[in-house]
Amino acid sequence: MGISGGVEVVLEGVRASVAAIDALDFEDTSLAAGAGIGSRVDVLQRRYEIRLERLEVAARLEAQLAAMKALDTAEAVAFQQAMTPPDATVQDRTYADMSVVEEIAGVLTISSAAAGALVEHSRRICSLPLVFDALSAGDMSWQHARIVADETEGLTTEGALALVAHFFDPAAPQPARGAAPGELVPSRFRAKVRGWRERHHPDSIEKRHVKGVADRRMEYTPDKDGMAWISLYLPGDTACAIWNRTTATARGLQGPDEPRTLTQLRPDIAASLLLGAGHAEEDGPGLGIQGTEGVTGVGKVPAPRADVLVTVPVFALLGATDEPALLDGFGPIPASMARKLVADGAESFYRVLIDPRDGAPLEIGRKNYRLTEAIKRWIRLRDAKCTFPGCTNRTPDNETDHLQAWQHGGTTNVSNLAQLCPKHHRLKHHTRWTPDPANKNEPPGWTSPTGRHYNPEHPDPEPAQWPSGSLPVDAVAAPVEASARPGSMAGLDDTARLSDTVPPATAPPWRGPHLSEDPLWQEFLAGMPVWPDPPVEEPPGENMVDPGELCPTDPLWDEFHAKFFELPADPQADWQLLLGM
Repeated sequence: MGISGGVEVVLEGVRASVAAIDALDFEDTSLAAGAGIGSRVDVLQRRYEIRLERLEVAARLEAQLAAMKALDTAEAVAFQQAMTPPDATVQDRTYADMSVVEEIAGVLTISSAAAGALVEHSRRICSLPLVFDALSAGDMSWQHARIVADETEGLTTEGALALVAHFFDPAAPQPARGAAPGELVPSRFRAKVRGWRERHHPDSIEKRHVKGVADRRMEYTPDKDGMAWISLYLPGDTACAIWNRTTATARGLQGPDEPRTLTQLRPDIAASLLLGAGHAEEDGPGLGIQGTEGVTGVGKVPAPRADVLVTVPVFALLGATDEPALLDGFGPIPASMARKLVADGAESFYRVLIDPRDGAPLEIGRKNYRLTEAIKRWIRLRDAKCTFPGCTNRTPDNETDHLQAWQHGGTTNVSNLAQLCPKHHRLKHHTRWTPDPANKNEPPGWTSPTGRHYNPEHPDPEPAQWPSGSLPVDAVAAPVEASARPGSMAGLDDTARLSDTVPPATAPPWRGPHLSEDPLWQEFLAGMPVWPDPPVEEPPGENMVDPGELCPTDPLWDEFHAKFFELPADPQADWQLLLGM
């Protein structure tokens, strides 16, 4: 199965974890008895830290035992299949597989379905050595490993290995950045893995979305205590819009006289809108629905605007590729859905164009250009959620906070700003949880009161997919000039022109003499300017001020905000000519 060392390696890790727990228990017993305590030891603080350390080691031990259970499960199935005679019928093999599943179910005292799922997950995890090694080392939990098993289902062997290498192999061509898989809460790890899977799945997201739309449905599930669940399976943009509207309306209803929480208001509003209470005042408050009193005039509530960012690769927006877009608060969506959101002019959506060369954002569309709004949307684009470790609260509920307070020397720029949900915003100001500095493209990490550091969850951009038949970006890695004579460029032949950007051993099929003879290629090159180093916009002087050093209440900001802001022209505006080549 590709697992080096097998159970012996796992057992070695288990023994090390048990020894660590024994050492911590011995230290705790000594502290409790008052033996060998120095005058500078804070007994309560140290015993508190020991509990946290034991929890950490216990989590590692649980992962190691899960790895041993997965290996034993996969090998039990393999041994059973090896014992099956080679000339056994398909029916006999099927019953042999069923038998081993039932044996595992009986040994673990779980249902047959749970045992079958364990067998499938175990076999898939053991077939991915990097995943099994991370689990057996205790670097991530069984839940993380199971997410990889789920998300690699349906991928080819090469695709599954590429996904695993991206997240678990630091030497991969484009490894995942930021926090390691085991440092992310499972839901956030699943979101990152799913985002990669959507981009690299052998079937386009457009085809899979068509099937998903056909499966849309509503489900009703009774629950205990006189309650029930209503679930809707909808296209992602529709579901996201429903969530954002109910949240915005709930915020509009909140006030001193509203005792309900935001969580309670959302279902009350949804029930009122579905049952027509928002448009039928004559029916009385909430149509008599328990818990919906006071939501009668939902349609008249001035709901706050819920802005949503739609990150769209440039070529996908032009319709040249079907590369997935990214809907803030949801995840990957088909390019056709993103184009529809942009084309329909939905006021609550802002499109974010992505540079096809490196996946970096080019521009955030908006109707006004006040600096404060621009910074807030940039922080939302960078962070995507509350930056506190493990928090999954998405941007509509979050606040842009100064990581270092102004009164303590903090500045107003993107390196000192981050998204925080209201709960963790308050926690930051009332405890010793300390954020790291951020930067333009990376959110901050955090350090806990006991000194544990938590790496940030970085975005994972990739270069956009180029349209079929178009010139790859590597061919225009540097500015060039086209000469008046076809077939030459600045006195260089084809090989010399491209040798600086593409090694001869890896030259792609598009490189060759035919490029110099293509009139569209010549027209494209002739229209490209020579890009020298940009001149200094303004000479240095004592009258220049760094905006990051200005207090937010400085009167200079009022003068600054009064000016009209205009985005610079796209340096490569002639996309259609490029796409037609």
